[in-house]
Amino acid sequence: MDNLRLTAEEEGMLGGRDGAGVALAMRVIVGLARIAEAPRLVEITSAHVDSCLYHGQVSLDFAHRLVDLGAMVRVPTTLNVGSMDLLHPGLIRSSTSAERRIATGGRELMSAYVALGCTPTWTCAPYQLPDRPRFGEHVAWAESNAIVFANSVLGARTDRYGDFVDICAAITGRAPYAGLHTTEARRGTVVFDCRPLGDRFLRSELAYPLLGHHVGSLAGSEIPVLVGIPGDVGEDRLKAFGAAAASAGGVAMFHAVGVTPEAPAAVDQLPRYDVDLSTMRSTRQRLSTISSGGLDAISVGTPHASYDECVQLAELLRDGPRIVMPLYLSTGRATRAQAAESGVLGSLEAAGVTVVVDTCTYVTSILAPGVKNVMTNSGKWAHYAPGNINVDVVLGSLEECVASARAGRVVLDDGLFES
Repeated sequence: MDNLRLTAEEEGMLGGRDGAGVALAMRVIVGLARIAEAPRLVEITSAHVDSCLYHGQVSLDFAHRLVDLGAMVRVPTTLNVGSMDLLHPGLIRSSTSAERRIATGGRELMSAYVALGCTPTWTCAPYQLPDRPRFGEHVAWAESNAIVFANSVLGARTDRYGDFVDICAAITGRAPYAGLHTTEARRGTVVFDCRPLGDRFLRSELAYPLLGHHVGSLAGSEIPVLVGIPGDVGEDRLKAFGAAAASAGGVAMFHAVGVTPEAPAAVDQLPRYDVDLSTMRSTRQRLSTISSGGLDAISVGTPHASYDECVQLAELLRDGPRIVMPLYLSTGRATRAQAAESGVLGSLEAAGVTVVVDTCTYVTSILAPGVKNVMTNSGKWAHYAPGNINVDVVLGSLEECVASARAGRVVLDDGLFES
């Protein structure tokens, strides 16, 4: 039974009043709403589009069809990473026919989305930009880490949106009123008691990608509730947690009691897991396909590094020996511009860091063909890179990454896992 009810405005868009491009986009949104058994559509205030990352000819065909039909976005729309670093195209390898095809198609696709009226932000972390959504606003965001951050940390409302649905929501300004747009779907469903980890571990950077991977692996698409997270935990650590949880599982929202805006006060009736230091040690071992020996490169900034993270890396590199291997930092254009203005970018580049924008080192051909062993501070990068770009990986803190870049081999400090 079809319970979906459209407003006169929405019926007009569906019927072609605003052009064939809007009608096509509305057919997609209405079709999704019926599958989700949504009673109505909801107006959104912004969109974040992941479809601009090239996955083959179909990516281009759909975008070009929308452009040819005259479609334009009607809400502020940011763009996720693409397949090219448009500021530094020489970083992208093009020695094989497949690499050249991706570079050509990727650039063409990125241009098509700009032609649809999207803002060329090219970042997986749109929540680091100005004018991010406020508590309770409905948005249509794609990119798993952006979804979980918007829902959890900002308290905005978005369901899990992927390729083609994201741009259709941006063109119509509508999304199905279903899933995480509804209050009942946002309630926590499983508790992770982090108090056994201790304050020292929970105040470390490494805690959050490890905790995120562990929680995501167990929670799947449930909504985890974290107990024991320090009340002053920063957004960068919540970002790292959410990105790892969304990669290891299907987590699109989490609550941290005393931290995130919709966290419940009472969790006694929910299923419960206790998290201890031995679990975190084994999680690092599980995420890392190597644990010692030589390294070929370091890659940090997945999701895109914030300005504070750029400053932290520059400070770690300021004193001591120079790095002896490639160290890549992925970040957004807006953050890079801020770092350039403050002098942080110059410090990073003088220390030997290669700053990548518009894309990420695990989604396109940036690392040299001979690179095999890579260290990262990102649970998301560690999860995806072995399958995406055929490397072995070890997960460490940013400080461990810098120490390893200077030594030319894996340098880890396991003292953090001792009670």
